[in-house]
Amino acid sequence: MKKLTGAMIIAGMAAAALAGGSASAQDAAAGKKVFMRCIACHAVQPGAGAKMGPNLAGVVGRKSGSAAGFKYSAAMQKAKLKWDDATLDKWLARPAAVVPGTSMAFAGLPNPADRKNVIAYLKKPN
Repeated sequence: MKKLTGAMIIAGMAAAALAGGSASAQDAAAGKKVFMRCIACHAVQPGAGAKMGPNLAGVVGRKSGSAAGFKYSAAMQKAKLKWDDATLDKWLARPAAVVPGTSMAFAGLPNPADRKNVIAYLKKPN
């Protein structure tokens, strides 16, 4: 019985790990749909040129105002942010509140789930 219980616990942990991985993939898939609102101004493919906004390939973990080939507003150049999950969440909620004077004309994503999903997508945009 003890071996059976241990095996069930291991199987349950494995199932939970697999479910977590697929949930992350689902988050990214949902984020890709939400990101369609952003695609007119931002590319996410490595090597793609800047549009009205900078290319967001590799943005998670990057320093703000540092994408090559894009001319940032003075406010963004001075911001000195690191685009981690928390900062991206605040930015996506209301960019002008995070960097007053930004040239990004976007009101924000009020839905926390949408923001979470977009961040998941930005980590692995496929």
